[in-house]
Amino acid sequence: MTRADGGEWLDPAPFLRGTAWWDGPRPVRVDPSVVGVLPWELVERAALPVGVRLEFAAAPGTRAVQVRYRARVPGQDGGPPVPAHCFGLWRGGRCVGEAYGAPSAAEATVTLTLPPAEGDAVFTVYPPEGAAPVVLGLRAVGGAVAAAPRRPRWVVYGDSITEGWWATRPAHAWPAAAGRALGLDPVNLGYAGSARGELPVARQLAALPAALLTLAFGTNCWGPVPTTPPFLYELTRAFVATVREGQPDTPLLVVSPLLRPDAETTANASGATLAELRTAMEEAVRELRAAGDPHLVLLPGRPLLRPEHLWDGLHPDDAGHARLAAAVAGAVHAHGLVPAGGAAPAYVDRATTRHGLPSRG
Repeated sequence: MTRADGGEWLDPAPFLRGTAWWDGPRPVRVDPSVVGVLPWELVERAALPVGVRLEFAAAPGTRAVQVRYRARVPGQDGGPPVPAHCFGLWRGGRCVGEAYGAPSAAEATVTLTLPPAEGDAVFTVYPPEGAAPVVLGLRAVGGAVAAAPRRPRWVVYGDSITEGWWATRPAHAWPAAAGRALGLDPVNLGYAGSARGELPVARQLAALPAALLTLAFGTNCWGPVPTTPPFLYELTRAFVATVREGQPDTPLLVVSPLLRPDAETTANASGATLAELRTAMEEAVRELRAAGDPHLVLLPGRPLLRPEHLWDGLHPDDAGHARLAAAVAGAVHAHGLVPAGGAAPAYVDRATTRHGLPSRG
């Protein structure tokens, strides 16, 4: 256990989880060496540290942990203002506290009070993703902290739903909630506005070591870039085949597009409904499994959510994210995809449904 005693700032790198690539001190969600072959909007979203968090064990008597960070200043570079920086503190499946940093400071420190615990308690801190924070250091107050044991990596590729829109807190996004339930380290490769089966991303997934992979795309293939069922069928096969070049035996769960009421029976500019696109994608996955890929599993997305779980008719609210997380975790367990070292803990995840304007940061 490395002691900090309120004075020594510790290097945050050993504490950070949900990371895949680095651009200097900043965790990023795309390989910096290949950004030139990716859509600009995907690269832009990849700069946000979605899903990145701190995990640490606190020795008995530790009263608090302080996090020093640098974040985007409101209005900087012409960007929109950002709200107060909210840091969530979780232990097991429960949020046990929040702390707020000043949005006007380019560099700031927040203090998270730790609840009493017996033995070395493991905590997770979810930073404010929307502020694009870079964690500069952390230290204990009145005790000591150490990096928590690492868990098996779970790489999740998807669109804005995977990125966590409209969950009210980063911890409520479905990959975060499912990761807690499964005892895995989720790496969130959700790219709002993208995730249309980009083959360069598939190649990155092929090269990124993982104990479990999940693909959850297809909604953005209805729009804004309209796709036909035959094209999505072939694209799904090509995407999976590319991933399999580097990870032939890694368990791979494919979640087909979720319910989208305005698109289910409405044709896009290419004449395809979302229901038709979903069918094509599911057919491709089933055929690949039948052709000899026993580690490939399909989770049909249409039945997972109901209209009342959709904040804006497309993105889930907190209850929808929790429901989706439970479905994904259930599928992983039902098909025996949990890798060695990943197991469902005894606690029940309690991501509270909040009402009012959603906040992602």
